[in-house]
Amino acid sequence: MNLKLKVCGMRDNQNIKDVLTVNPDYMGFIFFEKSPRNLDIDWNPEILQSFPETTKKVGVFVNEALEIVIEKVKKYQLDLVQLHGSESTNYCQKLETLKIPVMKAFSVDEGFDFESVIPYQKACTQFLFDTKAKGGYGGHGKTFDWTLLDQYTLNTPFLLAGGIDLSNIEELININNPALLGIDVNSKFEIEPALKDIEKLRKLREALDRLNKN
Repeated sequence: MNLKLKVCGMRDNQNIKDVLTVNPDYMGFIFFEKSPRNLDIDWNPEILQSFPETTKKVGVFVNEALEIVIEKVKKYQLDLVQLHGSESTNYCQKLETLKIPVMKAFSVDEGFDFESVIPYQKACTQFLFDTKAKGGYGGHGKTFDWTLLDQYTLNTPFLLAGGIDLSNIEELININNPALLGIDVNSKFEIEPALKDIEKLRKLREALDRLNKN
């Protein structure tokens, strides 16, 4: 395995610096007012100017106006946008045309039809499969049945989100889907919303490194 790590829902500058010592492959910043991890309007993006090239900056949006997404990409020098709402393929295509890489998120439960993601292939560099929850867009800390991923047969790589923690990380070895790119963690590694527990993340990185050696 060669699974990548995305740590999402960051806001505190010192905490961001500390999380960078864990060497995440992606770091997510949420631009959604209803999220407890939403970036404040007066948040100083200066720390993003000196980000390591090894960690991609991901902006997370939910049904946001296209022009605002584009503005945030420029302001925060985002490497990738994660769309966590009901954005259309046309919406994704417009961003792709502007050379803004798109990660489209889908909420999965037993009734999810994986064929529904097929139209998004050409407009997205990767997908994210999260647990479907009532009235929410992630960050709820619950897993879905990972055997459902057997139904996904496309080549577009995907990140797995939803309730991944130190108690179930080893179970990733049972996922045989070659398109699995990595994992996305958030609430299970928090002291409080938008503030991550660095020691728990270090243990996660160690566990992930062990899996990747297999």
